[in-house]
Amino acid sequence: MNLNKLLKEAQRMQKEVLRIQEELAKKKVEVTAGGGAVKVVVSGSQEPLEVKIQPDLLSAEEVEMLEDLILAAFREALEKSKKLAEEELKKVQGGLGLPGLF
Repeated sequence: MNLNKLLKEAQRMQKEVLRIQEELAKKKVEVTAGGGAVKVVVSGSQEPLEVKIQPDLLSAEEVEMLEDLILAAFREALEKSKKLAEEELKKVQGGLGLPGLF
């Protein structure tokens, strides 16, 4: 495979990765735990969107505060996870200098 062909293939792959990332950002994943007592919603791009806790588990004031705290912790954990993934992918990329490929 010649260099020109390799570069074109890399560009095609980069466009495809970007397209998939855009599609994922529009999708939502919803999970529940404890028989529906806790619900978490995240985007397909791993952005936490919502945490809901059944009010009968706590007082009304505690539920909202707890939901906000859990959501904030979830966002921070995902951000750290993304940074870790980026660092590991850089190792795989091996300095090829193909931004946005992964």
